[in-house]
Amino acid sequence: MKKRVTLTFAQRWVRMPVTYRLAKDFNVAANIIRAQVAPNQVGKLVLELSGDIDQLEDAIEWMRSQSIQVFQATSEIIVNEEICVDCGLCTGVCPTQALTLNPETFQLSFMRSRCVVCEQCIVACPVQAISTTL
Repeated sequence: MKKRVTLTFAQRWVRMPVTYRLAKDFNVAANIIRAQVAPNQVGKLVLELSGDIDQLEDAIEWMRSQSIQVFQATSEIIVNEEICVDCGLCTGVCPTQALTLNPETFQLSFMRSRCVVCEQCIVACPVQAISTTL
């Protein structure tokens, strides 16, 4: 099973090897989608977690017990096909290749099952054809 989570942690926890602990202690793979981590600042990570459902829940519970705020993604990416000009800029920033251009028709294709809602495509879209649900 996969879950997309956003972690926010205090300055004192920035040096904690969170992704290592997830792998070693819980057998959960953590794919880092976006990271904003620096000494003496609040840290923020967007992760795609993969593993057994029970292991994922245990890992999330552990992170919360370490005073790490864990937010699970509930929104989805929406591509407005009427506005989209099929430029492909979003495909270059999509870490999971959920957004691709058909090589024959050059039309944008969106595979929702691959999307981890990292929201990088929203910023990349020059015509604002990509958004999220609330």
